[in-house]
Amino acid sequence: MADKKRDIKRNNILQLALWLMIIVLLNVTGSFLFTRLDLTSERRYSLSDATKEMLHGLDDVVYFKVYLDGDFPAGFKRLRNETREMLDEFRAYSDNIQYEFINPSGNPDKHERNNLYQQLITAGLNPTDLQVKTNDGTSRQVVFPGAIVTYKNNELPLELLNSQFGVAPEQVLNNSVQQLEYNISGAIRKLSVPQKPKIAFIYGHGELSEIETADIRIALSDYYAVDRIKIDGRLNSLTERDTRDSLNMNIRNKYKAIIVARPDSAYSENDKFIIDQFVMRGGKVLWLIDPVSASMDSLQRSRQTVGFAGTTNLEDQLFNYGVRVNANLVVDINCLPIPMVTGMTGNKPQTTFVPWFFFPVIMPTAQHPIVRNLNAVKCEFVSSLDTIQKPGVKKTYLLTTSKYSRTIMAPMIISLNMARQDPEPSQFDQPFQNVGVLMEGRFESLFLNRINPTIAQDHTSDFLSKSEKTRMIVVTDGDIIKNQVSFGQGGYEPLPLGYDKYTRQSFGNKDFIMNAVNYLCDDSGLISARSRELKLRMLDSTRVKDEKLKWQFINVILPVLLVLIFGLVQHFLRRRRFGRTG
Repeated sequence: MADKKRDIKRNNILQLALWLMIIVLLNVTGSFLFTRLDLTSERRYSLSDATKEMLHGLDDVVYFKVYLDGDFPAGFKRLRNETREMLDEFRAYSDNIQYEFINPSGNPDKHERNNLYQQLITAGLNPTDLQVKTNDGTSRQVVFPGAIVTYKNNELPLELLNSQFGVAPEQVLNNSVQQLEYNISGAIRKLSVPQKPKIAFIYGHGELSEIETADIRIALSDYYAVDRIKIDGRLNSLTERDTRDSLNMNIRNKYKAIIVARPDSAYSENDKFIIDQFVMRGGKVLWLIDPVSASMDSLQRSRQTVGFAGTTNLEDQLFNYGVRVNANLVVDINCLPIPMVTGMTGNKPQTTFVPWFFFPVIMPTAQHPIVRNLNAVKCEFVSSLDTIQKPGVKKTYLLTTSKYSRTIMAPMIISLNMARQDPEPSQFDQPFQNVGVLMEGRFESLFLNRINPTIAQDHTSDFLSKSEKTRMIVVTDGDIIKNQVSFGQGGYEPLPLGYDKYTRQSFGNKDFIMNAVNYLCDDSGLISARSRELKLRMLDSTRVKDEKLKWQFINVILPVLLVLIFGLVQHFLRRRRFGRTG
């Protein structure tokens, strides 16, 4: 018996020693081999390969000061916790990611607290006012749902809350959580890219002026070196000879992408040829075209104007690539109101906001990363477009009007009196008009099997008839990229793109343009992080109200009853067993 006990004791000690050795071995192996397991159904904590590659390339500390700490409602607490977990995930792949959470309202000194608020606003963070319930009623709380990101000697603001017009607050918070990887990665990329890719705005054909595109050019300059280029028939305006190979000096593009922003005069065949060959060499283009010429300036001078087909001479080029822009205007019940004088109060005009059907407000519903979870986009005098089947070219519709829309063919008379008419939904019987499309693939040259322009006759050896794989986006509204302008003490100043100074609402125009250019130029795949989808698992408020008592009983009383019943049954069985034995 003693030998058997010794054998059992020895076996237990050996098993314990073996398990200890296994644990030590796993820890030593884990210090050399890095791996992480994500068991969530949405792959919530799995970073994209592009993000991981970017993090591995950091050569200095990226420091996040996150101003999202304090006593918040549940939704903001979730955003704070998810932000911390996402930063921890980033830090797991790079020791150069560091952060701290700061409560901007934590300072009891009101003067110093207001100074900090002003510093954050000056740095670019937008405050959010919350009405917080307290024992004494409600109180106002200022929240800065953002961060200041610092890398080397540079810093920039990072908004963590993605506001969306007409979307429930719970959904806005959930969408903000979904975009955390994309937003944080984008901030790091802005600060750490050593050499920015080059893009260019085309001018010389009546395109939008510098002040009308000032805000988006400033925003794009965080990612790109932004130029303004006048083609003017010059072959070297968009391309150049690659002098790195002296034996074979091939032509290459100077820019990754070009933006054609609302031209109002005709492009020459020479200029079209230069853009065509830019596309053939893999260049990307963001076409923002007005097929119909109409403007509010004319309506302000007189109460009516004529909308007529534009004269950009780009219709055949776009058709050749796969898009037909239609000479019409889309009117939509879901639209932006404009101020209009509707009467007089004494000697003062009475101004009222009335719906202006020519300014559709588009809520993107496509699931493409460019527009996923995007705020509503405002348009001005937008036309419809159709796509043409082209082999090897994939089309994805990005912007579509509401189901209460219709088209009016040009030429048409546009009168402010139309805003006084009550809309009849039955008359808006052409729903879901497409106004923005992405095309990806290999495009055929416009100048294949046709008379080449004069500029191309001496360069037939450099002519390409089929493009490399590339992308382009066509939107039939040039004003989608135009920021409004205010007049101040320093003269004319640009307002943020997407902000409407009359209704004081902000729309998603800037995010749309930024996402579009990022997608066109993105070789690293960072924009794929925008496809992340986290399911919003919310309680059914109606069932909660109707079944509140039942679920309170199940969660509070029932566990206690089960424990008592289990104890009584055990007591009864023990008494029965041992009482019978006795």
